[in-house]
Amino acid sequence: MTLAQDFGRVVVLYGGNSAEREVSLKSGAAVLAALERSGVDAIGYDPADGGLVGLEALAPDRVFIALHGRGGEDGTLQGALELLGIPYTGSGVLASALGMDKQRTKLLWHAVGLPTPESLMLVADADWDAIVAQLGLPLIVKPVHEGSTLGISIVESRAALEAAYREAARFDARVMAERFISGKEFTVSLLGQRVLPAIRVEVPSGFYDYEAKYVSNDTRYHLPCGLSAEQEAELGGLCRQAFEAVGGEGWGRVDVMQDAQGRFWLIEVNTSPGMTDHSLVPQAAAHAGIGFEELVLMILRTMLEPRQA
Repeated sequence: MTLAQDFGRVVVLYGGNSAEREVSLKSGAAVLAALERSGVDAIGYDPADGGLVGLEALAPDRVFIALHGRGGEDGTLQGALELLGIPYTGSGVLASALGMDKQRTKLLWHAVGLPTPESLMLVADADWDAIVAQLGLPLIVKPVHEGSTLGISIVESRAALEAAYREAARFDARVMAERFISGKEFTVSLLGQRVLPAIRVEVPSGFYDYEAKYVSNDTRYHLPCGLSAEQEAELGGLCRQAFEAVGGEGWGRVDVMQDAQGRFWLIEVNTSPGMTDHSLVPQAAAHAGIGFEELVLMILRTMLEPRQA
């Protein structure tokens, strides 16, 4: 069978209205081009233009979700596609909603005994001294429902904490503070039942922010990651557990810190990772011998497997 027969008409969803719109446009354009080169009947669609009505008019047989952030990665779109009966890539409603909520993801990991840094929710009239006393300094302040490190700050002093809260609150009504883990940063991509090679991310500034992720050419991605085979297997197993704990399916990415004692700490899960030229999943796949076009087709094929209830 040809790929067109395998998949039918594939609509790549990208853009949207979230704060990650620009990254999503790049991801979607790369995915669409790869599908077209592979001979798949594919078309791109920005739901900001015509919503679900416009999507239905395209009569898709399946959807490749290249949307990031709220409205595309948080379970709302997944629920709509379920109601419309349209198969889609990635995780289902519950895992998408959990993965987008950093605090509830951490609560779940804590409940099943997986290591993740201690955190507290912040409010405008919080007792900043008590927060510093409990979490220590430095600490991380971040919006609960935002991605691409938008609104995140590393707080080095009590005086900077309230300002960091206000910055994060520009992006989300729910803001959290998290104990800072000083050490090496890793990211692990999952594709079907496969754990791809871990990447160690090194940033000259020490902070893997939006600029370092999508703009700077100074960020270094270490492949191989520098861990021993045993440590990398341990890390991969931990990330698989973390992904399955939230109900993740198809493909995704888990971000992890390793402290000075060699312990791994789960930071967050991404159920709709980036697919730009700076993105981590394509880099890990390439190191495993999987080209970009093959990666996109493999992601599509994961949706041919029955979605677990």
